Amino acid sequence: MSTATEYKRSYLDSINERFRESMPYLELLNKIENSQDQEITITGLAGSSPAMLITELSRKIKRPIIVVTSDSEEADDLYDDLNFLMGEKSVDHFPSLQAPPYEFRAAPAEIIGRRLSTIARLKRNLARVVVAPISAIIEPTITAGDFESGSLILKVGDEAIIHTLAEKLTVMGFQRVNLVEEIGDFAVRGGLIDFFSPGFEHPVRVEFFGDEIDTIRKFDVATQRTTEKLDQVELLPRREVSIRLETVERFIETMPEDDADLIRARYINDPELPGLEWLAVSFGMERGCLFDFIATDPIFFLKGAGNVKAEIDDILKDAEKRHDRILERMKNPPAVDQYYANLKKVEQHFDNGRKIDLVPFKGGREHIIDFECRDHPALGSRLDLLSTTVDAYYRTGIRFFIAADNSGQAARLNELLSEKIESPAVLPIEVAQFKGGFVCKTHRFAVLTDHQIFGRHYRRLRRKKFKEGVAIQNYTSLTEGDYVVHTSFGIARYQGLKTIEAAGRARDCLLLIYADGDKLYVPIEEFNYVSKYSGKDTTPRLSSLGGTGWEKVKARTKKAIADMAADLLKIYAARKTRPGHSFGPDTTWMKQLEASFPFEETTDQLKAIDNVKSDLERPIPADRLVCGDVGYGKTEVAIRAAFKAVEGGKQVAVLVPTTILAQQHFSTFSRRLTDFPVRVEMLSRFRTRKQQQAIIEELAEGKVDIIIGTHRLLSKDVEFKDLGLLIIDEEQRFGVKHKEKLRKIKTTVDTIALTATPIPRTLQMSLMGARDMSLINTSPKDRLPIITNISEFDPEVIAEAILHEIDRGGQVFFVHNRVQTIEAMYRYLKKIVPQVEIGVAHGQMHEKSLEGIMLAFLSGRFQLLLSTSIIESGLDIPTVNTIIINRADRFGLAQLYQLRGRVGRSSVHARAFLLTPPYRLISDDARKRLRAIEAHADLGSGFALAMKDLEIRGAGNILGAQQSGFIEEVGFDLYTKLLEEAVAELKGEEVPKVPDTKIEMDIEVLIPEYYVDIKQQKVEIYQKIAGSRRLEEIEKIRDDVEDRFGKPPDEVNNLFEAAAVKVSAFAHQINKIRLRSGMVEMYFDADKIFERKEIENWRRVTEYPMEFSFAETMMIRLDLTQLARNQRLAYLRSLLNRL
Repeated sequence: MSTATEYKRSYLDSINERFRESMPYLELLNKIENSQDQEITITGLAGSSPAMLITELSRKIKRPIIVVTSDSEEADDLYDDLNFLMGEKSVDHFPSLQAPPYEFRAAPAEIIGRRLSTIARLKRNLARVVVAPISAIIEPTITAGDFESGSLILKVGDEAIIHTLAEKLTVMGFQRVNLVEEIGDFAVRGGLIDFFSPGFEHPVRVEFFGDEIDTIRKFDVATQRTTEKLDQVELLPRREVSIRLETVERFIETMPEDDADLIRARYINDPELPGLEWLAVSFGMERGCLFDFIATDPIFFLKGAGNVKAEIDDILKDAEKRHDRILERMKNPPAVDQYYANLKKVEQHFDNGRKIDLVPFKGGREHIIDFECRDHPALGSRLDLLSTTVDAYYRTGIRFFIAADNSGQAARLNELLSEKIESPAVLPIEVAQFKGGFVCKTHRFAVLTDHQIFGRHYRRLRRKKFKEGVAIQNYTSLTEGDYVVHTSFGIARYQGLKTIEAAGRARDCLLLIYADGDKLYVPIEEFNYVSKYSGKDTTPRLSSLGGTGWEKVKARTKKAIADMAADLLKIYAARKTRPGHSFGPDTTWMKQLEASFPFEETTDQLKAIDNVKSDLERPIPADRLVCGDVGYGKTEVAIRAAFKAVEGGKQVAVLVPTTILAQQHFSTFSRRLTDFPVRVEMLSRFRTRKQQQAIIEELAEGKVDIIIGTHRLLSKDVEFKDLGLLIIDEEQRFGVKHKEKLRKIKTTVDTIALTATPIPRTLQMSLMGARDMSLINTSPKDRLPIITNISEFDPEVIAEAILHEIDRGGQVFFVHNRVQTIEAMYRYLKKIVPQVEIGVAHGQMHEKSLEGIMLAFLSGRFQLLLSTSIIESGLDIPTVNTIIINRADRFGLAQLYQLRGRVGRSSVHARAFLLTPPYRLISDDARKRLRAIEAHADLGSGFALAMKDLEIRGAGNILGAQQSGFIEEVGFDLYTKLLEEAVAELKGEEVPKVPDTKIEMDIEVLIPEYYVDIKQQKVEIYQKIAGSRRLEEIEKIRDDVEDRFGKPPDEVNNLFEAAAVKVSAFAHQINKIRLRSGMVEMYFDADKIFERKEIENWRRVTEYPMEFSFAETMMIRLDLTQLARNQRLAYLRSLLNRL
């Protein structure tokens, strides 16, 4: 097939041409241009055809089109369709704030960014089409005056003073930080200023030369490196209310005392000032309306005027309920009509403006334009029906194309259909993000979508703020008070970066405190020996300086690691010598199965699938571990592997630790393989004895292809006719006896183990060549964000959350982490939502009872599961899209992150409610944790830390209890380093060493305060330099530092030159260099032997005086006194590189 890009215009233009020629379109255009009708009613538009109409109208009409939908999801879908058809710069989105009035919730920064970007483009007459739900249009926004004063355009060459710009950013509501990670952050470093403005996908770095802007550059949040140069940049206000905490305090002082206390409690240590959008009305501040920014009379395109009006009524009713609720805690909240003061203005615009009203059906109306488009019929994965449909389209002259969600899907479809359809050589398939297909037989055009062909969910593609697959690495950042591990001296407490005088010059050192208060100063060149301690939740014991305790711990750990690595390698090597079954390449059926996968695969998932398939095609038994969080796509990896094995004539056993997981896998496998002649069965307590016996007999006869079960599968009476693949889910949860049986089976058949435990990539790298692993660390691309609310414990909030979920056909998790009071909580919930069926589950219940409750919930018998935090990590229940966590202030960040991750796996917006006692009573730390979770700061430093904790626990689960103990004793980073060395040594490989040449010099080598003023960042740079093994690494760090902090001073250049000298010297077996008063002495390793030719080479590369000493060890003395002091290191570096 030709590329999608090549054919994209011809296919789409072909459809658009028919659309433009159709009578309904021409009639509508004529009415808009020539009639005086204020309102034109249209119908007969289905799937993504409304977006096609709006696109064509925007090209003809020279007025902005404001598309108004009744709800946010409809607006999102329509915006995505228009974005594809028109391009991102031609359509704008004005979403709802997602911060309802009378709730202390901050609007997400990305939402504010989109709204303000749309306002900026409307103001400059650049917006051709704006899509907005009615909820967003009637919400108050920024005033035109505040937008003007809060915006700023910076251009290269402009005169500007860096401190003035920093002050302006503060006034605009930006938050000064050390490292820019989030929208609304800014940082100042020397002659550089970084900021992340709303409406941007990337932050911006402005570099000054004196009082002039020298460069403006976009940079990547994760790497902090420049990605693109810009000529100018427009900063938008930080939010839609122009106010800061100091100003808020003045307003608070005028309020009743109880109201003031309530608001102060919410705003302590919270720069987001949640709820400010509605409180601003209480403060008497003027608010604006979206329509204030539209210069030209627009055309309003309403997706059903009746629906829009009904939605306004619902919004006002909902606001009244919230208002009544806040009255219990606040005396004078603003009235609903005060908050929605824009409503009258909006209604006037609708009454007086030109309107196109798209209604779902004619309904007896006269003077209605009917486009006669209908939703394309679903084809239920039946390629024969698709083939018939396509052939019919060709025969009757209907122009069409098939829209594929992604290029992989387009290629698969082309392969599948080219075998079935004989019509043309090139099938009209291309990548196109359309929500829904449609067919217009009267006007002879149609669009089919792959998700309708295969019954896939339509997944809205969310633009992500960060590049995929790059996690911020600052969990390693050292903060005073952190526990650290020094490779040679053990566990200590880090007490900061100290500058000391040594040999007449300033030196930066890490100060470490050991047992009994002993101090160790670590010089910058040895920073790579120090890493942050991460091992267990409790405080580790400090090592003693000078004793042998640490060396004994290290030796003990090394031995245990070596034994474990030897066992792993022995198993790995033994497997390679045994003959296994070699499965064939992928078939058409496999391509059809892959094409019917309801979601777009992530890069990690595709890599895992490729790894597993390659393993199965090799003639040796496979044994691969696939790690990834629930919902990240491990089961799909297993399904494709199982299908490959069945196609190869083998049977598959899927072994799971619990009956519930067996039931869930049975449902998933059966559903995915329903279109193929594959028999899937389950063996567990959910089958009667008679059923089990029949399944066992048919398994032995080869009539069952895939059997899913608990440890019942390991019983003596279970025999296979020809077992070819064993899939084990959560192997670490099986007992010793079962593991022994598994070990025996593994030696003869291909094995894939799955685990939902996240593990660090460093562990995977350390075990390379000893254990085959695939890590799925990226979440599905199109997963919708989980709307997270912090709320004080309130029966109305709880009831509304539960009933809202149940009304949309979903289920609810309610986490109450106290077994002693869980029955009381059950009675309380029954009182406030008596109509809801509630199941109770906790860890102290008998296993069978717990299983029964979980299964009943899974099958939909209970609508709400009240449980402790034991919600089974392996369970994937797409119908559960609301989680309520009671006393959320008592949970750690990692726990909250994992609990919240139990929802949000379907195509609807999931909601998480974090319930707390009165806000003023919870600690600052708890507030910060809750705000971090609420703000979805997935890649912020707090999350990196939380994820690191989870991964280390995961590593312990994978490696077993004994190894977990050693991880705790020496810290995870040192453990993985020792593991890497042990595996390499057993395989006869060499682990690249970090150069350890000692350099003594009288030249200033440090990062001065005026260049990098944040000690944490200084330490990170020192650590990276000290850990460099190659010259390229040092150059990359130098480029990074210059990019982030500006042109380096001499001391910093010396630091990089010294690091480069160290790397080159190490390669030449030089163990020590002394540079004093221009004289250089280079001492070589004791076993270094010089040949005559090498000595001549040394003499040849320098014109300066040189002496050789052959005393105890080889030493070369070089006289560089003729060179300037700041040139000596650079010269030494180039000399060593020329050798």
